[in-house]
Amino acid sequence: MLFKNNNSSDISEDQIALIEYAQSRIKSKKRLFFHFSLMTIGIISLLISNLIFEFKKEIFLFDYPWSYWICSVWFILFLFHLFNVYVTNKFMGKEWEKKQMKKLVEKQQIKIADIKTELEKEARVIAESQLFSQNNPKNTVTLIAAASENNIIGKDNKLIWHLSDDLKHFKDLTKGHFVIMGRKTFESMPKALPNRTNVIITRKTDYKAENAIVVNSLEKALKVAENDDQPFIIGGGEIYKLSIDIADRVELTRVHTSIDGDTSFPEINLEKWQEVKREKRLKDEKNEYDFSFLRYDKIK
Repeated sequence: MLFKNNNSSDISEDQIALIEYAQSRIKSKKRLFFHFSLMTIGIISLLISNLIFEFKKEIFLFDYPWSYWICSVWFILFLFHLFNVYVTNKFMGKEWEKKQMKKLVEKQQIKIADIKTELEKEARVIAESQLFSQNNPKNTVTLIAAASENNIIGKDNKLIWHLSDDLKHFKDLTKGHFVIMGRKTFESMPKALPNRTNVIITRKTDYKAENAIVVNSLEKALKVAENDDQPFIIGGGEIYKLSIDIADRVELTRVHTSIDGDTSFPEINLEKWQEVKREKRLKDEKNEYDFSFLRYDKIK
């Protein structure tokens, strides 16, 4: 979200800056080591020369040979160099921390703005749908789905079980009604569901589908189905999340297993929903799991 790179393996600008900064630190340490090596050789050479040539106290009226003074000054300069490398310009010092903190704040502000925009969009869709539902009291908007105990409904845009009785149950309930779905759910099916009016929600303005009505919002989908006394919303996960707050009924096939998947059904809040029907079925040659047909009506 924060970087413009199209390839996830690209190196970000921050990583490049960090590498360059680390390289400059390596160079500064190399220079310090070179200085130390040169100073060591120089001091040893001066002291040996002093011993060989027996330099006496002849400079600036001081009591020490001039070679000692050169060694002392050189050592002081080295200490200054050492202090400059490891203290004044230490790696990731205050200046670096301030720079990184500023970048982090900017990134978080971008993230917050994106989240705020998304929440406002969802709130607008829900508000529009609630208004539609209030204006159409005879219209019972129903969510229909099959979900595991951990609310998984699919994986890789496919069903993850085969329940023959559930397919028949779905067909019997939705026959003759409008069925509203997202584009990915429609594309997971071989063709439009027969004996029903298929309505597809997609942001793609040029999307075409055979034997189906294409709209770009949940509110428009419900508007299209306003003359149906019970339009059904059949998926996928995002459409369920957008519509559960404005739905009047949930027809849920609870599959009695926990399973891995990438698409889920929203958690049913029992403070808002009341279970009004339950019918349990056991697994057999046509149904690979135990399951129950549940019906929830919204508490008025």
